[in-house]
Amino acid sequence: MNIPFSDLRPLTPEIIMTLSAIFLLILELIFKNKGILALIGIIAAGAVLYTIPMSIGETFGGMFISDSYSTYFKLIFIINLILTILISLKYMKRQKAEYGEYYSLLLFATSGMMLMASSGDLIVLYLGLELMALSTYILVGIKRHDIKSNEAAIKYFLLGSFSSALLLYGISLIYGLTTTTDIYKIASVLQQSNTPSLPLLLSMILIAVAFAFKIAAVPFHMWAPDVYEGAPTPVTAFLSVGPKAAGFSVIGRVFYTAFHGMQADWTVILIGIAILTMAVGNILAIVQTNIKRMLAYSSIAHAGFMLIGIIPGTQESLNAMMVYMLIYAFMNIGAFSIVILLERGDELKDYEGLAKSHPLVAALMLVFMFSLIGIPPTAGFIGKFNIFMSAIEAGYTWLVVIAVIFTAISAYYYLRVVTNMYMTEMKQEAVIAPSLPLGLAILITVLMVFIIGIMPSVVIG
Repeated sequence: MNIPFSDLRPLTPEIIMTLSAIFLLILELIFKNKGILALIGIIAAGAVLYTIPMSIGETFGGMFISDSYSTYFKLIFIINLILTILISLKYMKRQKAEYGEYYSLLLFATSGMMLMASSGDLIVLYLGLELMALSTYILVGIKRHDIKSNEAAIKYFLLGSFSSALLLYGISLIYGLTTTTDIYKIASVLQQSNTPSLPLLLSMILIAVAFAFKIAAVPFHMWAPDVYEGAPTPVTAFLSVGPKAAGFSVIGRVFYTAFHGMQADWTVILIGIAILTMAVGNILAIVQTNIKRMLAYSSIAHAGFMLIGIIPGTQESLNAMMVYMLIYAFMNIGAFSIVILLERGDELKDYEGLAKSHPLVAALMLVFMFSLIGIPPTAGFIGKFNIFMSAIEAGYTWLVVIAVIFTAISAYYYLRVVTNMYMTEMKQEAVIAPSLPLGLAILITVLMVFIIGIMPSVVIG
């Protein structure tokens, strides 16, 4: 079968990413220096970034759509990939887990995310989801001789498989009701016919539950703390941004398009999930002593804030969610980069007296903590302000009041890190493990946190 090149043009970024991942698997047999593989991975990501603006269009009968919406999320995925590779180089070597397939799996996972963001069909969406999921299951357990890593991988795999099964069941129901898996045709059929409401509602709920798992929303968050703690820290950083962004990209497209006519139903469901997610994430983060677990619950809480951008069902609120997701990528990966910089940085007590022994490192962590709270002039403030204003304009002032209360609660556990660094006596001097790639990642993230915070027009509009 001959497929014209014009039909493949919208798929160019995904093709480059997938071929690069396969190429890295082959090169891994040749090169002993895994840093070369990492460099090739970054070059591949750069090539994809270059081709994304030129790949706008759709192909295969609308099953794959490359538009401004998917392009924005692909930008987040590529940023996430490049920063993860940079923070991985020294860390994976230090942990004796420098396997060549590690970088291939990062590329495969990113390919799946890109496919999800561009899916115009539920089957393509599922294929992208599985490519991402299978790659991330292996990444979590990449430290083969670490019991915690293996345990986290098994938990993630079992719960992830369950969520995939729910998604398939939801897709099968919607196909039975509409005889199509095309997202736009589903919307058209549902508008024109009197489809039985109960099966349709069940289908929507199953799809919502499946993606609530991917974004670590309550009560489908059980996997996140254990997986974030057990996985290698660069993988934790990768998981905290990539799958979450992919999940939100799908929720935005499917709920705003296929289930647009059911907005009254899914709004109620998402409001409940958002409030629960903000509550559980912020409250349980307070009692954590491991910073990776604390950031896991923080990530759960941020998913709740982002859901506020979906709930109003307006283009302005959706745009606010997208901006928040990009900002979250920089500030969260930045925080994990500092955790990696410290040779012993997984426990909160490891940060005691850090301002005296390493004032610059403490100052950088301070910036990321302030941004995660949402304190101006950091990017985190811009992200939350946009989300809250879009919700207020749509008439959800009461929901914003709840979100502001939980933001105030979040300040407690973020500032506890700051208190440890600046107001607690050092029991044991922290040892840092600097490297040029890690330093570059920290520089990029801290600059973006300030640039977006001071000049929000860079990402807004």
